[in-house]
Amino acid sequence: MEIHSKVHYKNLIRWSEDKPRVVVLSADLTSSCEADGFRDTYPERFFSMGIAEQNMLSFAGGLAREGYIPLVHTFAVFIYRRAYDQIAMSVAYSNLPVKMFGFLPGVTTPGGATHQAIEDLSVMRSLPNMTVLECGDVTDVESVLDVMATVEGPVYIRMLRGEIPRLFAKNEPMKLKTPRLLSRGTDFVLLSSGLCTEEAIRAGKALEKQGVRIQHYHISTLKPFHHPEILEAISASKYGAITLENHSVIGGLGSILAEQMAEAGLGKPLKRLGLQDTFLHGASRTYLMKEYHITAMDLVRTVEIMAHENFNIQEADLREIFIPAMHSSAKADAL
Repeated sequence: MEIHSKVHYKNLIRWSEDKPRVVVLSADLTSSCEADGFRDTYPERFFSMGIAEQNMLSFAGGLAREGYIPLVHTFAVFIYRRAYDQIAMSVAYSNLPVKMFGFLPGVTTPGGATHQAIEDLSVMRSLPNMTVLECGDVTDVESVLDVMATVEGPVYIRMLRGEIPRLFAKNEPMKLKTPRLLSRGTDFVLLSSGLCTEEAIRAGKALEKQGVRIQHYHISTLKPFHHPEILEAISASKYGAITLENHSVIGGLGSILAEQMAEAGLGKPLKRLGLQDTFLHGASRTYLMKEYHITAMDLVRTVEIMAHENFNIQEADLREIFIPAMHSSAKADAL
């Protein structure tokens, strides 16, 4: 598997070179959010705001009113939990082009409940004018800047850092409001997002060998979400739909699909794999994914239950997954 290190760090420098109105704001987590390269390359366009996220978001709103494009960098929890009122009133209400990069979503940090963004999608997608994106691999991270630039208003991005695998072809970048169709099938429809897509791919390959046909979509635009083709695929499926996400099932991808299915009157089963109304422990990504049942094996077992079959798939039958070192120089998971 192709693995890249500090993708956003490099891409941000390159992408910003010919965009003098782009500025970066950091809340004392500059290197931890891979913004230190931008700081060193374009120091006149970098603002270190200290540990004052509410002020940072209000400041970003002011910059946007003056014609700048502020890129806010910090851990996801410090964006939506600490500065929600400022985002709502100083950014979203006026539909200003403030782009917020939220790092360490869900299980991607051992920092415990204070640092793990588990309900950010439910909070941010409820804000009027807000676009919500999530990166799942290197290709997504490389192309998300171009995608967010096409949105006139505010954007919240669930970002990956450190060492990241490439799951999608480099010449097939992320597209706004466009799911990636990764496999076709009529037994199940599977929607995955973020780092859970790699787990979904692992499970899908093993299930395919057992004759299970899955229509798998990787979702990078969580708001807006309007995909009649997905609902049509669910309606035509044999067993129904499954969502797999690194987020609470309340308000995240599972809720998004449930809302859409209910409004369309689809009487198909839906199983939502994600965090089941719980906070997380402080532990490694691998441990947390197993503990909270968002792994490829959990997806396999869910398919077995819904299909009323036992495919006898074991962990050894799944292709290997890349597990970054928690405390590597690339800061994949550590604080």
